[in-house]
Amino acid sequence: MMRRNRFKHVLATLVFGFAMLSQLAFAQDASKATPSADSKIRNIDGVAAVVNTGYVTRKEIDDRILALQKQGGKLPDPATLRKTVLERLIIEKIQLQNAEQEGVTVTNKELDKIIADIADKNKLTLAELKVKIAATGSSYERYRQMLRDDVILSRYREREVEGKIKISDAEIDNFIIERNRAVAGGGVSRSAPAANGEPEEIDVAQIFIPADASAGAGAQAQAKKKAEVLLREARGDVDFLQLGAMAAKDNPKIKFQELGYRTPDRLPQLFYEAIRNTGSGQVANAVVKSPAGYHVLKVLDRRALTVAAPPAQQAAPQDETSSVPKNIKVTQTLSRHILLRSRAGLSDQDAERRLAGYRDQVRAKTADFGDLAKKYSEDGSAANGGNLGWMGPGDLVPEFDQAMNRLQIGEVSNPVKTEFGWHLIQVLERREAELTVEKQRQFARAAIRERKFEQAYQDWLREIRDTATVKIINADDPASSPR
Repeated sequence: MMRRNRFKHVLATLVFGFAMLSQLAFAQDASKATPSADSKIRNIDGVAAVVNTGYVTRKEIDDRILALQKQGGKLPDPATLRKTVLERLIIEKIQLQNAEQEGVTVTNKELDKIIADIADKNKLTLAELKVKIAATGSSYERYRQMLRDDVILSRYREREVEGKIKISDAEIDNFIIERNRAVAGGGVSRSAPAANGEPEEIDVAQIFIPADASAGAGAQAQAKKKAEVLLREARGDVDFLQLGAMAAKDNPKIKFQELGYRTPDRLPQLFYEAIRNTGSGQVANAVVKSPAGYHVLKVLDRRALTVAAPPAQQAAPQDETSSVPKNIKVTQTLSRHILLRSRAGLSDQDAERRLAGYRDQVRAKTADFGDLAKKYSEDGSAANGGNLGWMGPGDLVPEFDQAMNRLQIGEVSNPVKTEFGWHLIQVLERREAELTVEKQRQFARAAIRERKFEQAYQDWLREIRDTATVKIINADDPASSPR
């Protein structure tokens, strides 16, 4: 379940499918969602924005805000929240329109299978799921349409963004070489810098503190203050990525990543301007502000674009062995977990409290971890007592991987939050295994893709938004208010 790429989309769809129940109470019936052109004109006061040939209504904004309020959590001030929700609905509308033009569809058979999986994952029969849907005051057909739209969006996004991510064999080779050197020598071997005026590649890492451009002044100031604190700490004798991991542990919205070697033209312009004169191992002079939030940057390395050792060095045995791909030894971990998925009606505090209770029972030996997983875990591994099988470095999402690696055999973690929800983890066993060259290449490709995906996704969103025809009419008033 916790593998980075293989199961992320499937699980996200299942989580959305069940969490959607919290929104159905506020959703319009499907038959009301597609009025005629005449109806659009007569009810123009109800339209918040015209999007290409479609539109977003004030009622849709109201429904989405009510759903967010039901989910709990801190929300921005009403005016900012309304603008943010409208923008999200506009982006979704554009994507659905584009997906329809591109022929992205979901058949009824596929949809039936997805709904059956959702019911099964939540230990419900189809009839029981329909009862839950009816209890929200909406219809099963409306639920199907909402789920169909979400799956179409997911497929369209995946197809479009994946097509923009290019990974060369050279990037994979470099990744494997650097990783193997780090494993063998305890650190990454740095290259000689480029001479003045020569092409170069820069390895940059970032800690990202999100703060949407539409967020209120208070939220912006808070995010900036946090970024400046991290910048000061990064200037000390600390591991930059470990600093990012600690910050993300305190606030899961904070992200950290190593971007890998990139030529200046492949770095975001804001980033390159900030680190243009920053040497290897140095932190940027100031926090970088982007429309998405605040970035703390560190240059891990700068090297000549063409990395070629002199002939004498190439002949040296130690250089040959360090640059030729080979099987390597890695530590694999056998673990199990209990997952409480993020959903409406379950706050972070409640999930953490429940898992802490399970942890205390296991530690006191009044309950077996596997039995608790079978009974309470909201994951496909529950039937096997939460067993995830043997996992190697990079197989799991970072938050889970880091927490698992800190545990001794038999030890149970404190509650851990990831993008999938809250976890309780127990390590069962560890072993040394051999990672083949082919497996290394698969891992390298996945890791490089992870680095590139978020930037490609944000670039794609800006591209489709900029090319759409959008006219905001009246988004400030709720649907029940007169213009």
